[in-house]
Amino acid sequence: MSSSPSPFGQNEWLVEEMYRKFREDPSSVDPSWHEFLVDYNPEPTADSSASGNGQQTRTATAEPKAPPEPAPAPAPKAQENKARDTKSSKDTKSTKPAESKTKPAEKPASKSSTSSSNGTAKPAAASASSSDDSDQNQVLRGAAAAVAKNMAASLEVPTATSVRAIPAKLMIDNRVVINNHLKRTRGGKISFTHLIGYAIVQAVKKFPNMNRHFAEVDGKPNAVTPAHTNLGLAIDLPGKDGNRQLVVAAIKKSDTLGFGQFIAAYEDIVRRARDGKLTAEDFSGVTISLTNPGTIGTVHSVPRLMRGQGAIIGVGAMEYPAEFQGASEERIADLGIGKLITLTSTYDHRIIQGAESGDFLRTVHQLLLDDDFFDEIFRELGIPYEPVRWRTDNPDSIEDKNARVIELIAAYRNRGHLMADIDPLRLDKDRFRSHPDLDVNTHGLTLWDLDREFKVNGFAGAERKKLRDVLAVLRDAYCRHIGVEYTHILEPEQQQWLQERIEGKHEKPTVAQQKYILSRLNAAEAFETFLQTKYVGQKRFSLEGAETVIPTMDAVIDQCAEHGLDEVVIGMPHRGRLNVLANIVGKPYSQIFSEFEGNLNPSQAHGSGDVKYHLGSSGTYLQMFGDNDITVSLTANPSHLEAVDPVMEGLVRAKQDLLDKGDSEDGYTVVPLMLHGDAAFAGQGVVAETLNLALLRGYRTGGTIHIIVNNQIGFTTSPSAAKSSEYCTDVAKMIGAPIFHVNGDDPEAAVWVAKLAVDFRQKFKKDVVIDMLCYRRRGHNEGDDPSMTQPSMYDVIDTKRGVRKSYTEALIGRGDISMKEAEDALRDYQGQLERVFNEVRDLEKHDIAPSESVEADQQIPTKLATAVDKSLLARIGDAHLAVPEGFTVHPRVKPVLEKRREMAYEGKVDWAFAELLALGTMISEGKLVRLSGQDTRRGTFTQRHSVVIDRKTGQEFTPLQLLATDADGNPTGGKFLVYDSPLSEFAAVGFEYGYSVGNPDAMVLWEAQFGDFINGAQSIIDEFISSGEAKWGQLSDVVLLLPHGHEGQGPDHTSGRIERFLQLWAEGSMTIAMPSTPANYFHLLRRHGLDGIQRPLIVFTPKSMLRNKAAVSDIRDFTEQKFRSVLEEPTYTDGDGDREKVKRVLLTSGKIYYELVARKNKESRDDIAIVRIEQLAPLPKRRLAETLDKYPNVEEKFWVQEEPANQGAWPTFGLTLPEMLPDYFTGIKRISRRAMSAPSSGSSKVHAVEQQEILDEAFAP
Repeated sequence: MSSSPSPFGQNEWLVEEMYRKFREDPSSVDPSWHEFLVDYNPEPTADSSASGNGQQTRTATAEPKAPPEPAPAPAPKAQENKARDTKSSKDTKSTKPAESKTKPAEKPASKSSTSSSNGTAKPAAASASSSDDSDQNQVLRGAAAAVAKNMAASLEVPTATSVRAIPAKLMIDNRVVINNHLKRTRGGKISFTHLIGYAIVQAVKKFPNMNRHFAEVDGKPNAVTPAHTNLGLAIDLPGKDGNRQLVVAAIKKSDTLGFGQFIAAYEDIVRRARDGKLTAEDFSGVTISLTNPGTIGTVHSVPRLMRGQGAIIGVGAMEYPAEFQGASEERIADLGIGKLITLTSTYDHRIIQGAESGDFLRTVHQLLLDDDFFDEIFRELGIPYEPVRWRTDNPDSIEDKNARVIELIAAYRNRGHLMADIDPLRLDKDRFRSHPDLDVNTHGLTLWDLDREFKVNGFAGAERKKLRDVLAVLRDAYCRHIGVEYTHILEPEQQQWLQERIEGKHEKPTVAQQKYILSRLNAAEAFETFLQTKYVGQKRFSLEGAETVIPTMDAVIDQCAEHGLDEVVIGMPHRGRLNVLANIVGKPYSQIFSEFEGNLNPSQAHGSGDVKYHLGSSGTYLQMFGDNDITVSLTANPSHLEAVDPVMEGLVRAKQDLLDKGDSEDGYTVVPLMLHGDAAFAGQGVVAETLNLALLRGYRTGGTIHIIVNNQIGFTTSPSAAKSSEYCTDVAKMIGAPIFHVNGDDPEAAVWVAKLAVDFRQKFKKDVVIDMLCYRRRGHNEGDDPSMTQPSMYDVIDTKRGVRKSYTEALIGRGDISMKEAEDALRDYQGQLERVFNEVRDLEKHDIAPSESVEADQQIPTKLATAVDKSLLARIGDAHLAVPEGFTVHPRVKPVLEKRREMAYEGKVDWAFAELLALGTMISEGKLVRLSGQDTRRGTFTQRHSVVIDRKTGQEFTPLQLLATDADGNPTGGKFLVYDSPLSEFAAVGFEYGYSVGNPDAMVLWEAQFGDFINGAQSIIDEFISSGEAKWGQLSDVVLLLPHGHEGQGPDHTSGRIERFLQLWAEGSMTIAMPSTPANYFHLLRRHGLDGIQRPLIVFTPKSMLRNKAAVSDIRDFTEQKFRSVLEEPTYTDGDGDREKVKRVLLTSGKIYYELVARKNKESRDDIAIVRIEQLAPLPKRRLAETLDKYPNVEEKFWVQEEPANQGAWPTFGLTLPEMLPDYFTGIKRISRRAMSAPSSGSSKVHAVEQQEILDEAFAP
């Protein structure tokens, strides 16, 4: 009966050596071997049945069982006896063997030179000492003896060898792609042996006979088919004495592993082999071996096949064919010559035939050139790009290909972002990021062109480059973790500037910078984890999954500080706001935690307040790696996504105008930094409106840095349902902004982009968009379960490691930091939060009470003089005719200017000039006046003409700008800024609101084309103008001018929606007025501008009344009067009207007053008095009561309005007048149009009938 092969094959020498060491000193052997060696029995045993992997246990050995005490019996002798007596086979490989480094045990010399390790050593030494010319003999011991024995035993195996030369170029090129990707991401690299070994395992699946081995069982020949493929790796290790040791360790069940698992198992075996950590289990059960003598230059190897295996695959050196090895690289590239690698399959001819071996090698050959094979490998490694494809060379001329390379470069600049690896979730893992325009094959190029040089016309600073190097630059620049869109920019200089920086070499951050980035990630994640742990279930709209936004914002602010700028103003939605407040703005943790505790300090409370994730703050940022600092502020915002955008822009523009550094390189030193959500950026129209302001003279802020926290979901809405465009950022192309898409799992890439964005903004004073793709770890809020609507996405997210962990692993893997350093940094931050948390818990607890009205803290203007000297009016009139020399005034405008000078001196001042008088007087008093709106410079109704245009040259003349100096030419400090706004309400009104917040001393006015159009700004009115003070203590004195009045122009050119503003008014939140005389309007504006009280003013201005000859004011009304909130008819204040006769009082406001007066005069109704309420809110109760007291015999009171019954002032006044002044208004009645769903009829004839009915009812007997 023949012996069965040893389960350790060619590794048996190592097992014997370990056993000998264990017997001598168990502590000298790794503990992992102890369990195996303690009952190891090298004595001959009966034949055993096959083990689980198909191999048989060893059956013969000459060495006895280990005695209790160490015995001196040497392993070599046992091996010699075993080789001579039992002829048991030991597998080995045809690579350089390693000599045993174990010194033999002392033993008396033997007479036989072949049976004693010491018997030949001494004579050999003596011979050497006696004669230098004599031969030296050395006994082979340990590994060397085992190799000799195994080689002799291998002669019993009838082998044959198949040989195949395989093109290596595709493997070379794809390995470059793979290793470049690994270098940039998690580190590590793959070898050619990895690829070949995996191909062998896959080929064995098609040819399982190659995995069999021969064995005799019960004296009969057997072909044993193992259950799995255990691929043996021949590992050549250096010994301590300089000799080499060969071990063969098995990758168990390699046929069940994907490529990633295969590489992990491969590297684990190699690492443990080098560390001396392999166990007996690792050496057993090899079914097919792989040896690679090509690493030492061997081209063709026919290794010996040991018993217990059916085949061993040899890998030769990778070389060009011998006849081309003297050729230059250029010639080889031109000829399309690639390197070859020779594979040999040495197999047991008893169970494997030559055809099978040849087909097996052919299959390996096909796999190493196969698209699907490399596709699988790229997917397993998470490489999102298509592999290089095997194609035949294209014989087209080099000149033709030069043009194709230039086209390829242009394609990458235009479309490279479509192939960029920017999605950290990679939800579609089976789809490579590719585009036909970026495929070299589309351009008639193949892998054979990679090493050929082409003309590139200065690309990357070179005139000629290899295609391989061109692609390396292009892919690094456009297709890694940053995708760039910039070719839509029309200015060549800007494109060129970006190209040079994007395609240039990116410097890796220093270790100190990497540690700082990690510290920012630590802070971001620890903050969220802390809140999640301590305040379970409380809404905070966490930043988890998007923590990279913190180092990104930090980098933006740091770079702004580096440029020496003055301030960064942040506008953002609620997602991540608390994290930004804590880790960017520097809001004290104690204050944030107090808000979570609900521990509000009454001394700090203001009005009704708002939820914690809407509040703003400010702080000072200090550079980590520089000496500069910069102010950082975060504006308050509502939950109306993107509503804060124009507000922040206006606030920034106001700060810039205050600094007054102009439009130069040194200007625009206040930087808007705006955060967005992806769904909102694509979905909210105010985004486009605000972007449209970016380059307009009246609105530009020198460029906004936009960061989109693109978590690829909007509450529960997927991107496919949220946008029609490829990217959520496509709207930003309208202003030529460069767009950077960056993978949120790569904080270094995000930081690099952030710094570049600031540099671009400073260079070109334009917006930049950073689209940071990330994910949302939790639901929309902390109590939501997103898996109900996005189950697949959240299956990925739930198992995904956070960016802090992945970045930490990358830094540790690169050797930049140690694990201890990473843990210590995080632990310190967590400890800081814990200490503050405990302090907050111990703070004094305040009793919660209902919030007080902000009205209690507001001042009321009293006895404010708004009258001006007549000479100032005259100066403003003169300014309108002080046109520059040679200036051609339009013939239709010239009479208007002349009339204004006349009015300034003689009176009968109309509405438009009264407004200009109010603004001009404030400018002369040193006030900045900003007036903007739709068609505002001329005026919708051709009434204002604040800017005069030269009829011939288009030159502009602004009369009120002359008021910026006094009569002697000295600056007054005042300015007049007047702009036509774009046709926008939301963004335009938001901008002016923000401007008024940013410059509280400015007089800021916005005018609607028609009052109806204020509808488009309702979010700004609701969220900011009417409630900003109550919610955030944010003060504004913006003025809205809303043309209002029923003149039969239809429902969309009639109403400024008085009812809505009155409904919103409370706590003194606004002043709402509808003045009826030019002088009262003049005094209203001056009072607002000079009273020092920041409170929005809503003015319902006239349309037809602009040219009503009755609606004029005398000079003395400007020089002697002030604003009057309640007006009587002039017949009672200036004439001889008898108040005693009045039985009916008609209270009204606005234009209809003049129609009522005309009807009264026509009918001579001295029993009726008309009282105008000029200020609708706050309601002038005292003035109103004093006025009504003057009419002692009144029997009935009516509120008369043009608006329908459910609109205008009546819905408010009908309730509040009887409530506020019950002695005066109990039983007051309404006269108006009927209740209507629209503001007015669409027919001018119907309008006239309705208007007449109002007058008829008012003057009914």
